[in-house]
Order: sequence, then C-alpha cells, then structure tokens
Amino acid sequence: MNLGFFTMPMHPIGKDWQQSLREDREAFILADQLGFSEGYVGEHATDPEENITSSALFLATLVDATKRMRLGTGTLNMPNHHPAAIAGNIAMLDHLLGGRFILGISPGALPSDAEAFGNIDLPRPAMFLEAINQVLQIWSTPAPYRIQGAHWNISTERTYLAETGMGTIPLPLQRPHPPIVVTAVAPFSQGITEAAARGWDPISANFLMPIWVRSHWGKYVEGCERAKRPVDSANWRIAKTIFVAKDDAAAAAYAMGSDGPYYYYYRSLFAKLKRRGALGVFKTDPKQSDDSVTLFDVMDKLVIHGSPARVLGQLQAFRQRTGDFGTLLYAGVDWKDRERARNSMRLMAEQVMPALNA
Repeated sequence: MNLGFFTMPMHPIGKDWQQSLREDREAFILADQLGFSEGYVGEHATDPEENITSSALFLATLVDATKRMRLGTGTLNMPNHHPAAIAGNIAMLDHLLGGRFILGISPGALPSDAEAFGNIDLPRPAMFLEAINQVLQIWSTPAPYRIQGAHWNISTERTYLAETGMGTIPLPLQRPHPPIVVTAVAPFSQGITEAAARGWDPISANFLMPIWVRSHWGKYVEGCERAKRPVDSANWRIAKTIFVAKDDAAAAAYAMGSDGPYYYYYRSLFAKLKRRGALGVFKTDPKQSDDSVTLFDVMDKLVIHGSPARVLGQLQAFRQRTGDFGTLLYAGVDWKDRERARNSMRLMAEQVMPALNA
C-alpha cells in the first residue's frame, strides 16, 4: 500500500493567508521528502477557510520544490472553468511536472463558488460531463477545433494558421492524457461506477463514515466490469484523518481537543453541511435524524489518532472492513502546532506505514 497526502485545506478564519499558504506548501514538500507517493489539494474560490483558490496554480508552485511524488488537483471544479482554459493550463502543468500530474475532477460542491461563477442554477453535473468531454476532445483532435456544446462552444476555425499552428491548444506530456481521479463522498456512489467505466479511478473522502467506504469498491467493480476493464484494488485511494504522536494521551489531546485543528476542521465541515441539509454523509443509518448526529460521534468515528502502535491497529481494523486498497491518503489539517504536524507525518511515513505493509 502506498502513502499519499490529501488536503482541502481548512484554516481558521483570520489566519494570515501568506502563512497558511506557506504551511500548505511545506506540508507537500515534507511529504515528498518522506516518500509519500502522491499529493492532492482542493480548490475553493470563495471560502476564507478553504482558501486555495486554484489547485492547479498551487501545484505549479511545487514544480521544483518536489522531486518524486505525483501531484494532483483534488479537485478541479470543472463547471467553474472554461474547458479550453483547462485543456491548455493542465497540459502546461503536466509538462512543468515532467509527467508527475494527476487530474482530479468534480462538479464542485461549494454553493458560493457556483453563485460567483454564475452556474448555481444550472445543471452542474451536466456541465461537469460536458467540460471533461470537451477537454478530452481537445487533447485527441487536431486543430482547428469545432466543438459544440450546451454550455461551451470551442472553435479556432476562423483564425487557424496551418503554417504556424496558431489556433492549436497544447497537449499534455502524458498521452493520451494524465490519469483521472474523482472524489466520492456518498455511500454507494454511482459516480464511481460511471468514472470506472471511463477508465478513471476513485478517491473515497476522509469524511465518509467507515461503514460506507466499502460500498465504493463494489461500485468501482461494477464500472470496471461494464467496460471490461481489469479490476485492480491498487487503483483505489482512500483518504483518512490521522494524527500520530509519541503516546496515546498526547495524540488524543491534540486530535480530539476542542482547541485543536482537527476539532476545528470537523466543526467547520459539520456546520457547513448542516446548513445545507447534507449531514447524510455523517450518518451510519440513512434513517437517522439530523438532530441525532453529533460532532463528537463524527470525530470519534472518523479521526484516527494515537501512538504509532495504536494508529497501526486502527488502520489494520479499517482495512479489514474495506478490503485491500492501493493508496492511503493522509488528510492534512491546519498546522496550528507546526512541530506536532510535521512529526505526525514523519511517524506516519517512517513507523506506521512500514508496519502496515509488513
């Protein structure tokens, strides 16, 4: 099993933006140094807490600061970008990274982003599909382009110059395109089936209840079988919220304490989902009422914490429930205590993962 990194991220309101950006970059650089295989960052244009406004632009700052790990958008919110811009910018990023890029895509989930970009009342899932289809068509079709859609039309027919190639959108380094992944948060996600049928791979979100994570494997198998694609658990990535410390008591105090970054992360996420009537992701029974879902229960089920030995035991138990998967994505939170955050990643890479793989 590989060890990867995934961060949304989530920072306290009012924290200096330069500091949070610096710490987010440092987390990726440290992950690369520790041998993490890949890392993903989310994007939200209108949320002061989740303040990476462009995942691709953030990753571009890591081109020379990382050496081995693959870097991915986690995710690129397709309806908020023009497909021609996505195709050109992602192709350039793939070249800058020397083919170390992974394209994570989604319709986007933040309502304020959708309103800002003018698509809150539009069919975002349909826009998502149209956008990725057009990007892939650009990467597989010689110029000049004449791509018609319900939401975007892309053409260079009037201005194309064959002798210079003007009117041609560049191709990515990885052909026919970089690997594509999608993040899933819902139990029995049909999106995973559709993605797998198209050759894409799933990431199970860190805030999905463990009881439902296994359901993603079945949906992935369903999609692979439909497309007559080999089923391989190595293609399944699962994100988990983890904190490792020298002893169990110290880990519990930081990971579960009401003044810690893990509590802040889940308190903020809980409040946002509750306002949107979307607490279902935190339920272990679909018939549960929203009032019966508590923040403590959510954290108790989703935050893995302890000494290396305790974390190892929890991850072994989790894997027994899910079955085999290829990459464990360590979910990043705010670096309220820089040294504790760095030490947790180090213990995870140097002690927990070798023991888990043994």
